[in-house]
Amino acid sequence: MKKAAVLLLGIVMSACATSPLGRNQLMLLPESQMAMLGDQSFAAVKRDVPVDPDRQANDYVRCVADAVTREVGGSWEVVLFRQDSPNAFALPGGKIGVHTGMLRIARNQDQLATVLAHEVAHVLSRHANERLSQQVAVQQGLNAMQALADPSSSSGKTLMGLLGLGAQYGILMPYSRTQESEADLLGLDLMARAGFDPRQSIELWNNMANSGGGQPIEFLSTHPSHATRMQDLAKRMPRALDLQRQAAAQGHRPQCDGIRAGGG
Repeated sequence: MKKAAVLLLGIVMSACATSPLGRNQLMLLPESQMAMLGDQSFAAVKRDVPVDPDRQANDYVRCVADAVTREVGGSWEVVLFRQDSPNAFALPGGKIGVHTGMLRIARNQDQLATVLAHEVAHVLSRHANERLSQQVAVQQGLNAMQALADPSSSSGKTLMGLLGLGAQYGILMPYSRTQESEADLLGLDLMARAGFDPRQSIELWNNMANSGGGQPIEFLSTHPSHATRMQDLAKRMPRALDLQRQAAAQGHRPQCDGIRAGGG
């Protein structure tokens, strides 16, 4: 029993990692497996959710996504799904999904960049790996591959929720408040480095706050309140504006709104 405890402690210690903002994380799964889970989960979403055929809307979303992901490297697949809910997600393995409903809330390229940079920041921070690792450590055995084989099963829905796809499969498992705040700040820096206006991040959350539905009391919520998010973003804004100025000096000036308006 003592040997088993020592072995478990050794596994946990070897799985310790640090987030981009310096927070300690538990990572039990190799990134290669996370990428495979992301690829296969994205394929499942594309089977289950209709893809929007509007070429102009697709070009607009890809323009924003390409500018954001150019700053982090790698190959990213971007898909616009025909769904009224204002949602977007990014998965390990370089996958980005955007619901058409998000385009009503994110009203310009900078606001959409806020959303996409936030979701990409979740991937860069390995939040899905962290959540899956915590689940494995507590339950001692979420069989990810078996769960992925049937996304509609109870274990499949749990896996999809942990990966950030709960809205599609009826089990909402939000990121923790710590992870959400981390993605907000990293995403703000990322969108600014891509040349987008970081001040529009606050306008996006104003839009979210005014889009309908009651905001739960923050203490009872797994997410920061809209007001807290906006305060935290405002505190980091001077740094983000400096990053945007540097990006502009390097010629990073995204022109995606012209595509949405039919100008290209």
